[in-house]
Amino acid sequence: MEDLRGLDSVRQRIAQAVASSGRLPGSVSLMAVSKTHPYEDILAVFQQGQVLFGENRVQEILDKFPVSHIDYQLHLIGHLQSNKVSKAVPAVDGIDSVDSLKVARLIGSEAVRVGRTMPVLLEFNTCGESAKSGFSNEDSYFSFLDEAISIPGIRIDGLMTVGPLDGTETEVRTAFARLRALQEKSRIRYHGICFDTLSMGMSHDFIWAIEEGSTLVRIGTAIFGTRSHV
Repeated sequence: MEDLRGLDSVRQRIAQAVASSGRLPGSVSLMAVSKTHPYEDILAVFQQGQVLFGENRVQEILDKFPVSHIDYQLHLIGHLQSNKVSKAVPAVDGIDSVDSLKVARLIGSEAVRVGRTMPVLLEFNTCGESAKSGFSNEDSYFSFLDEAISIPGIRIDGLMTVGPLDGTETEVRTAFARLRALQEKSRIRYHGICFDTLSMGMSHDFIWAIEEGSTLVRIGTAIFGTRSHV
């Protein structure tokens, strides 16, 4: 595992970006993305005070994490297939990649069954790359919301996107600015939903994301080092 000074460095860079953007201290949360890294690495970071973690795959969560966890928050940030919903809901504290009514309804139904409300983020494809998940346009996104706001068992907390991985600074910032604009449109249209969370920015672009309004950055490599390919 990479020296834990990586975590300290990320925290410092987040604080600097927040300050230089004229935002309030603590206005950007850090999610440590631990995919493919062993649980021992996660515990080491947890012992440094990191309490929010993200994983991409349901099966990896089930294989790697204890059934019960009360001291940290674990979110699913990868695409969720409908046949994995019943396994995901009891295992995580949030699902940050919802992009269909079918999955949203299944999450809500399963959450009600186990007696909880599941916080979710809605994933929007801001860069138009076909390989990425998420709503591809505002019409489909708002059509979804018109029905999703009445689904029991879920709580919509905001939006998530993945910027263009090989994009220029202008292209990446444009994608992030698009999500921020969508957040504002959503707040105006749906007064009963807060949309406070704007999850955007990873190891290579989180500074730009913060400057464009992100409230949650998802950092893996800069904390844990280069991940294994499995």
